[in-house]
Amino acid sequence: MKVQGKVVVVTGAGSGMGRELTLELIKRGAQVAAIDMRAETLAETKALADALGGRVETFVVDITDAAHVANLPREIGERMGAHIDAIINNAGIIQPFVKVNELSLEAAARVMNVNFTGPLLMVKAFLPGLLAQPEAHILNVSSMGAYAPVPGQSVYGASKAAVKLFTEGLRSELLGTNVGVTVVFPGAIATNIATNSGMDMPADAAESSKMKTTPAPVAARAMVDAIEHNVPRICIGSDAKLMDRLSRLNPIFAANLIYKQMASLLK
Repeated sequence: MKVQGKVVVVTGAGSGMGRELTLELIKRGAQVAAIDMRAETLAETKALADALGGRVETFVVDITDAAHVANLPREIGERMGAHIDAIINNAGIIQPFVKVNELSLEAAARVMNVNFTGPLLMVKAFLPGLLAQPEAHILNVSSMGAYAPVPGQSVYGASKAAVKLFTEGLRSELLGTNVGVTVVFPGAIATNIATNSGMDMPADAAESSKMKTTPAPVAARAMVDAIEHNVPRICIGSDAKLMDRLSRLNPIFAANLIYKQMASLLK
């Protein structure tokens, strides 16, 4: 599905990966319904898109609010005067960088609600309309952490593993329909996800990583390419690609390798 002339919904569009996805879509001629919890950052994204000559409409939404999400297709349709052709479930948060034993149930529930329940609510709300379109697409952002366990991010990894299997199952259910489905496994992307998750990462986190981060604009281009070519599954970044292979060949070795890199960050 070429995105030119299409209306695409992007969650987490106020900053980071979501902002870059919005701008990449605008560059390719799409219109974007930009969703985020922060009105001020959404306004910044819109200003950048306006400078490119594109159309972005902003919607301040908590994607874990089932009632609001259920009403979004109507709200977006009325504001934009068009049917919705694609959704990108990008919004996500990480957990506090602690072991499960130190992680509060409240923090764990928040991670699961934003990372998994949010995309589920979005798909449930928009899928009926997408099925009515001549062509449509759903792209869900999972994580390298869905297949490569990271100490201190166990619940985050579980939430992204849920997104992985949910998306893969959804694709199987939609085979033979007009709706394409893509799951994305980014590695380390240069964004501000820690700040947006409401936490500080350990001071030596950057120094501990042996892998280069992928620039967010590069990741955004790969994701939109995946939509346009109906690619079911992509890994983004040398780290994600390497760990994808290692996790298939020898999952214990892969887990131990990550442990050696990351365990020093845990108290």
